[in-house]
Amino acid sequence: MERKVNPSPADWVIRSATPGRVERIEAWFGGHGYDPHRHDTYSIGRTLAGVQSFHYKGALCHGVPGNTLVLHPDEVHDGMAGTDIGFRYRMAYIDPSLIQSVLGGEPLPFIGGGLSSDPRLYRASEAFVQAMEHPLETLEEQDAVYDLAMALRAVGGKSRGRKRLDYRSAERARAFIMEHLDHGITLEMLEQASGREQWSLSRDFRALYGTSPYRFVTLRRLDCFRRLILDGFTLVDAALAAGFHDQSHMTRHFTRAYGVPPLRWLERLRPAR
Repeated sequence: MERKVNPSPADWVIRSATPGRVERIEAWFGGHGYDPHRHDTYSIGRTLAGVQSFHYKGALCHGVPGNTLVLHPDEVHDGMAGTDIGFRYRMAYIDPSLIQSVLGGEPLPFIGGGLSSDPRLYRASEAFVQAMEHPLETLEEQDAVYDLAMALRAVGGKSRGRKRLDYRSAERARAFIMEHLDHGITLEMLEQASGREQWSLSRDFRALYGTSPYRFVTLRRLDCFRRLILDGFTLVDAALAAGFHDQSHMTRHFTRAYGVPPLRWLERLRPAR
């Protein structure tokens, strides 16, 4: 029988005080952590204490100290304590574009099962799961991204039978999105900006960056929303400034992406040490 766990008011999350291009957190949950959700980054992590349970690809998985969590971009997962003592973990959220800067247009590597005991991934993720008070210098982060991309490729292997991907066109589309987040973006606009037929572009974009162009736009607007509420904006003002129709529109997308509504996300955050 599936074990039921409930949220704890003592749950906490600490974000790195000096974020670079990779978002890093440390967290503790006494019971229920997150509802099913999906974000467009690799989630690379390590359980520090307890049992970190989560549903992933139709199975209930259990992360314990000693293995590496590797969740693929845009795959649905949740999070909960596997025992009554709760669990503590660290996680890094790796933008697929960083992996592509190393792989140069290969399909994103996939690690089955959401967990790995491979020592190559364990070593390559070490820099990202250091204590939050250890800031990653720019060169250290860049080296760590390279090591992680190589480990993912080695452990996941290369995809077979896939048509050649047009990485340059997809990257032009991604850059266009990043420069025009405050506009309504269409596939026709991306086709013009990239020089690639829109449906071929959409296919390549998913393979290279782990999600669709529309989801990519939405997640970048949520990134903006999170920065604004951390700076003290109200939920309404931040939602509108980030490009959402209204607060309820933003909240639906936020909960689907992070597994909790915005206020609960804020309540859990503790100041960085």
